[in-house]
Amino acid sequence: MNRFQSIKLFTVFVIGFTFLQACQNTTETSNFKEQEHPNITKLKGQSAEFTPEIIQLNESVYVAVGYDGSNASMVVGEDGVVIIDALRALGAAEKVAEEFQKISSKPVKAIIYTHGHEDHTGGASAFVGYNKNVKVIAREGFKEELQEHSPVEPILKRRNGRQFGRDLPAEDVINRGVGPGNTSADRVGEGYIEPNILFKDVKTLRLAGIDFELHAANGETNDELFVWIPSLKTLFTGDNYYKSFPNLYAIRGSQYRDVKAWGESIQKMSTYPVEFLVPGHTRPLTGQALVHRNLKNYSTAILSVYQQTIDAMNKGYTLQQTVDEVKLADSLINQPNLQEFYGSVPWGVRSVFLHYVGWFDGNPTNLSPLSSIQESKHMIALAGGEAKIYEQMKTALDKGDYQWGLQLSDYLLQSDFEKQKVIETKIKLLRALAAQQINAPARNYYLSYAYELENKQKEEL
Repeated sequence: MNRFQSIKLFTVFVIGFTFLQACQNTTETSNFKEQEHPNITKLKGQSAEFTPEIIQLNESVYVAVGYDGSNASMVVGEDGVVIIDALRALGAAEKVAEEFQKISSKPVKAIIYTHGHEDHTGGASAFVGYNKNVKVIAREGFKEELQEHSPVEPILKRRNGRQFGRDLPAEDVINRGVGPGNTSADRVGEGYIEPNILFKDVKTLRLAGIDFELHAANGETNDELFVWIPSLKTLFTGDNYYKSFPNLYAIRGSQYRDVKAWGESIQKMSTYPVEFLVPGHTRPLTGQALVHRNLKNYSTAILSVYQQTIDAMNKGYTLQQTVDEVKLADSLINQPNLQEFYGSVPWGVRSVFLHYVGWFDGNPTNLSPLSSIQESKHMIALAGGEAKIYEQMKTALDKGDYQWGLQLSDYLLQSDFEKQKVIETKIKLLRALAAQQINAPARNYYLSYAYELENKQKEEL
């Protein structure tokens, strides 16, 4: 082999090696870009909580999990059964009722609603059959604070759809944090039966030969109750407990959820010798030590968020400063039942702050703020024009600074600059944020809003 041939062979080798390296790097980059965010992996893992199943807890208690967005339970007594919560869709409730009938054909003596949300009340008639003498029990003030009684029901309904991702394509749905991603739409709410027994604070009664204690327990709603069955050492928490950091504020829009009372309600539950705990959503717990530990860290977390918020407010912190200040303790933040699959610490902080002092956060700058259009004009001018803001927005997308990019997009959307391109970039930013979320409502809201913008663009073309 002469010198020229050697150089030629070496050159071919170098080019080939470089090409292989480039291909490998391209593949690695591609894989990196497509790599799933750890938060999404965690959120997917939460779906195991909603595997459809009838779970037997003890000789008398059966819990239907995963058939709809919430749980329904059956307590088998001497001469009948008691149903606790009744799902949302009548079609789903009929399936559960059929499964319960296989376990016990005894008549339903009573239905107990832990609170008024439709996902716990809409399928009641499926369990009752032709029995017109069934006791239907709830707290005073039942359903009074629901969105259908609100003067702003239209926007609440729209935001509800976004929070739960009701209009998302199936491939975009993971879950709803404390329920399956897709739930039955078969005759939603058509099985609801109005309560015929209401109580105020505490009610004890014997149903199907079993003694029940019903306790008022403000929390996720102001008509919430918990059910304690001493002989079975079984506690039904309603929606005051589930396997996720609690939804102290619902982004669909809700009246103030009494955060302090919520923590105290859980604190009270933790004093009972509970062996079996049935949440309103997610799978039940068994074992006194496990139940006590979960209830204890739950109440501690809620009351800590509340007290930290109050303390920051009394120091004169603004709303955003308070949000930045409040954190869960290291001993709580990694607890499996306090992951932010459904609720969020910052959302809870904002809710408490606004409940106690209203919209004004104490900063005089915010007494008479500029309109959104005025602020946008000033920010665009400060940045050197729309084109500069637009480039910064695209850079934020490329660098993964998605929240900043989203805020910049709102400035540009107050002007007429490259509106379609700005909306397209905003859609990408929303999707990018969604791809990082452990919180199902936040993820669903980002994606739902992105789809709304896409659909609006198509209509305008």
